[in-house]
Amino acid sequence: MNNLTSVSEFLLLGFSDIQELQILNFFVFVAMYLAALTGNLLIIVAVALDHHLHTPMYFFLVNLATVDLGLISTLVPKAMTNSIMNSRSISYFGCAAQVFMYLLFAASDFFFLIIMAHDRYVAICNPFQYETLMHKGACIRMAVGAWISGILYAILHTGGTFANTFCSNIINQFFCEIPQLLKLSCSDFYLVEIGLLIFSFVIAVGCFTFIVLTYVNIFATLLRIPSVKGQKKALSTCIPHLTVVSLLLFTALFAYGKPPANTSSDLDIVFSVIYTILPPLLNPFIYTMRNKAMKCALLKLFSSEHFCNH
Repeated sequence: MNNLTSVSEFLLLGFSDIQELQILNFFVFVAMYLAALTGNLLIIVAVALDHHLHTPMYFFLVNLATVDLGLISTLVPKAMTNSIMNSRSISYFGCAAQVFMYLLFAASDFFFLIIMAHDRYVAICNPFQYETLMHKGACIRMAVGAWISGILYAILHTGGTFANTFCSNIINQFFCEIPQLLKLSCSDFYLVEIGLLIFSFVIAVGCFTFIVLTYVNIFATLLRIPSVKGQKKALSTCIPHLTVVSLLLFTALFAYGKPPANTSSDLDIVFSVIYTILPPLLNPFIYTMRNKAMKCALLKLFSSEHFCNH
C-alpha cells in the first residue's frame, strides 16, 4: 500500500449506494437526533427551573444529559450531511476532531456514571452523612474532575492515533473510530495506541466492577429497610441509573463482542448505531420513566397548574 501521510481526507463507510435509501437514512437520523436533543434538553431545563431538583443526584444527571447531547452531536450531524449529500468524505482534521470529541464525551459519560453510583451509595447506605459528603463543593469538584479526566483521556488517545502514518484513507465505519483508524496504520507506532487501549480497557473493567460492588451494597442495605414504601422510594432513584449502566454494558458488548471477521457492512452499521446513538437517545426516557420528581418537573414546564407534591 502507498504511504498516505499527507492524506487530506478520509472516506467513511456509506449507508447505502441507493439514493432513495440514503434519503431514508437521513430522515431516520434526523428523527433520532431530534428525539435525543429534545429529551436531554428537557431534562436540563426541568432541573434548572425546579428548585426541588437542585440536589447532587440531579446535578450529575444534568451533566450526564450534557454529555449525551455532545456525544450524539459529534456523530449524527456528519452522518446526516453525508447521507443527504451522497458523500463519504471527512477531512483529516475533521476526523481528528471527531475522535477527540467522541472520546471526551464517551469517557466523561463513564466517569459520571461512576460518580452517580457513589452518590446513590452514600444516599442509601450512609444517609446521615449524605449532606456532609455530598455538599455543593464536593459535587462541583467531582464534576470538574470527570470533565478534566475526559479531556485528558481524549488528548492521550487522539494524539496516539494521529501520530501514526496511514497507508489508506478508507475507514470501515460511519464515523472516525480508533480501532478502524489503527487498521490503516503504516508504522509500528500503532502498537503504542493499542497498549493504551488495553490499559484503558483494564481501567474500565475495574470501574465497572466498582459500580457492581456499589450496587451489591446498595441492594443489601435496601433489603434491611423495614418499610416497603421506603424500599420503593430508594429503588426509584437507583433503577434508572442501573438501567443506564446496563445499557452501556449491553451496547459495548454489541460493539466489541461481535465476530471480528466475516461480518457484513450492513451489520457493522447496525452494531455501531446501537452502541453510539442508542444510549444518548434512551437515557432521557430511562431517567424519567420511574422518577416521579422528574415527571412532576416536566409537567410544570407544560402546565401552569401543579399536580405533584414533593
